[in-house]
Amino acid sequence: MWVAIREAVRGSHSHDYTQGAIGRSVVLLAIPMVLEMAMESIFAVVDVFFVSRLGAEAVATVVLTESLLIIVYTLAMGLGIGATAMVARRIGEKDADGAAVAAMQAIWLGAIVALVTGLAGALFAPHLLRMMGASDAVLATGTTFTRVMLGGNISVLMLFLVNAIFRGAGDAAIAMRTLWLANLINMTLGPCLIFGVGPFPEMGVTGAAVGTTIGRLTGALFAVGKLLRPGARIHLAARHLVVETEVMWRLVKLSAAGTFQIFVGSASWILLIRIVSSFGSDVIAGYGIAIRIVIFALLPSWGVSNAAATMVGQALGAGKPERAERAVWIAGKYNAILLGSVGLLFVVFAPHIVHLFSREAAIASAAIDGLRVISAGFLFYAYGMVVSQSFNGAGDTWTPTWINVLCFWLWEIPLGWFLAFHAGMGLHGVYLAISIAYATLAVVSVLQFRRGKWKLQKV
Repeated sequence: MWVAIREAVRGSHSHDYTQGAIGRSVVLLAIPMVLEMAMESIFAVVDVFFVSRLGAEAVATVVLTESLLIIVYTLAMGLGIGATAMVARRIGEKDADGAAVAAMQAIWLGAIVALVTGLAGALFAPHLLRMMGASDAVLATGTTFTRVMLGGNISVLMLFLVNAIFRGAGDAAIAMRTLWLANLINMTLGPCLIFGVGPFPEMGVTGAAVGTTIGRLTGALFAVGKLLRPGARIHLAARHLVVETEVMWRLVKLSAAGTFQIFVGSASWILLIRIVSSFGSDVIAGYGIAIRIVIFALLPSWGVSNAAATMVGQALGAGKPERAERAVWIAGKYNAILLGSVGLLFVVFAPHIVHLFSREAAIASAAIDGLRVISAGFLFYAYGMVVSQSFNGAGDTWTPTWINVLCFWLWEIPLGWFLAFHAGMGLHGVYLAISIAYATLAVVSVLQFRRGKWKLQKV
C-alpha cells in the first residue's frame, strides 16, 4: 500500500489502467485526485482568511463574487466531464492522437466560453453585485475585485479543463501538482498584494483577486506546458491546433448535459436555503456550518469517484466493459469504507466538531442535528457518487442528469418543504429530506447502472 501511495503521488506515466490489478489502479488514480480536490477547496478559504482583516464589506465582496462564480464553476465542471470522457475513451483505445485532438478541441471550447463570460462579467460587474444584494459600500469596495475575478475567469476554466484532460488520460498526479503550484502562488502573492508587503502595491481586496487569478493562470499554463511535452500520455503538436468541428460538436453535447447536471445539484442547494431562511438567522447559521463540514468531508469521495470515471472510460475504450463494471464496485467499496468511517466520527463527535465553529446554543444545536442526520447516510452517498461519476466517465451524461432532476428537484425540495412546514419538523425535516434524497439517488443510480446501457455509449 505504501509503495502504491508513493507511486500515486509521484505519478506513473507507464501504468496501464486497462489491465492489471483493478484495486491498485483505483488507488493510483484516487490519491492524487483526492489531494487535488483538497487543494481546490483552499482557494476560497485563503481569500476569506486574509480579506477578513479588511472589514465586513471586503468579506461580503468575496462571498457575493464566489456566488456569481458558481456559474463559471458549473460551466468548467460541465466541460470537464465531457473532456474526461472523450480523452479516457481514446486512451483506452490506445489512440493517443485521438486523445490529443479531443484535448485540443476542449481547450478551444473552454477559451470561447471564457471569452464570452469574461467580457460580460467584467462589463456588468457592478450590476451583478447589486443584483446579488450588495450595498453601496460593498460596490465601492469590491467592484474592481469582481471585475478581475469574472473577467479573468479563463484561469478557472483552463485550470479545471486541463486537469480534467489529465484525469481522463490517467495523469492525475500532474493535475494534483498543478493545484499545488496555483495554491502556493495564491497563498504567497495574495497577502502581499492585499496589504502591500515589501515592493508590492497595497491593493486591498482587489489584491486578493489579482493573486488568485495569477495563481490559477500560472497553474493552467504549467499544465498546458505538460501537454506540449513530447513523450507524455497526451502530446499536443502543431497539427492538433486545427478546429475539428465534428469532435467539438460531440464534446459540446457531452458537456451540455454535464453542465446541466451540475446546475441541477447547485440549484437544489439554493432552493433548500430558501426553505431554511424561514426559520431565522440562528438556524441559517447552524445549517451553513453543518453543510460546510459535510461538503469538506465529501471532497475525498469526489477524488475516488473521479478515479472510477477514468477507469470506466479507459476500460470501455479498451473493449473491457466487465473491467469497467468491476472497477466501479471496487471504487464504491473503498468510498464506503472512507465515508462510513467519517460518518461514524461525525455521529459520535458532532458536538465537539461543531463547537470548533460556534458555541452559541441555538446555532450549535442546529448544526449538530444536521451533521448527525446527514452523515448517517454517508454509506449511501459513497456508492451514489461513484456510480454517478461512472456514468459520466462512460459518456452517458444524460442518465445522471435526469436522476439528479428526479431526486433533487422533484423529490428533495418538495419533501423538505413538506417535512419542514406541514409535518412540523422544521430544520430537522430539511436535513431528513437531504439524507433521503441522496439515499434515493444511490439506489436509483445503482439500479440504472446494473441495466448496463452505459456500456454501449459511443463517445
